Amino acid sequence: MGEQLHGWLILDKPVGLGSTQGVSAVKRALRSGGYGKSKVGHGGTLDPLASGVLPIALGEATKITGRMLDADKAYDFTIRFGEETDTLDAEGPVIATSAVRPTLAQVEAALARFTGPISQIPPAYSALKVDGKRAYDLARAGEEVQLASRDVVIHELIISSPEGEDPGEITLSALVSKGTYIRSLARDIAYALGTVGHVTMLRRTKAGPFTLESAIRLDILDEAAKDARLQELLLPLTAGLVDIPVLAVSPDQAQALRQGRRLSGSAAPPGLNLAMLGDLPVALVEVGDDIQVVRGFNLMSE
Repeated sequence: MGEQLHGWLILDKPVGLGSTQGVSAVKRALRSGGYGKSKVGHGGTLDPLASGVLPIALGEATKITGRMLDADKAYDFTIRFGEETDTLDAEGPVIATSAVRPTLAQVEAALARFTGPISQIPPAYSALKVDGKRAYDLARAGEEVQLASRDVVIHELIISSPEGEDPGEITLSALVSKGTYIRSLARDIAYALGTVGHVTMLRRTKAGPFTLESAIRLDILDEAAKDARLQELLLPLTAGLVDIPVLAVSPDQAQALRQGRRLSGSAAPPGLNLAMLGDLPVALVEVGDDIQVVRGFNLMSE
């Protein structure tokens, strides 16, 4: 059996590909490169009609994909004013129109109202569950979907490329908290400007610590797999934990943590720490009166 990989492959997901299809593409690449069988999972869903950063976790990194769900995300997106669709993107039929086209100054002024903590109603065409069923399945079946509003935080919202654009469109950049729906944000910005609108372009530029700089296209992934060079594209497991303090441990302490034993307290900051034996991640630990394992990693040094 070939080498088992542990870490992150950051895909630059193309439009039209679902997140689970992104996982499947990585699994195929592992097979074609003759690598050992590894668990593979994604760090947060990205709409098929969106492109950009899709973190794919391999091996022991799949144990921390939940942290990606809680991470802030950044997006570039284009709003086309004058037409609202039922999906709030370019895929659905138009359900409302308006002749109002806001000026650049009006858009600029409105953005302040959508920066900071806001409340938004998610799109009916979303993966949220209503009575155990996906909202988009209910919406496609013609049922009226009532979703509760949710509180999110828009950390930054700016006009990114106004020059030379169609006056009926505007492209914005946003840094947002978990749970934010950009399609809902676009809808609500249009409403605030006295018109309607929908998203025609959506690109995720950042997910947690991962950016487009480290993202790879599917053709590059396939080429690297054929040449058995996937490990050259792989980011270490620790790349998903850059915001966590490191707690250096001795070989004896690492062994104790691997056995699930608690360690006596240390000078480490209270809360979540990453126990490391040299360059080797041992476990996520909670530091309080003592040190206890939250999530252990089954990694051994080469």
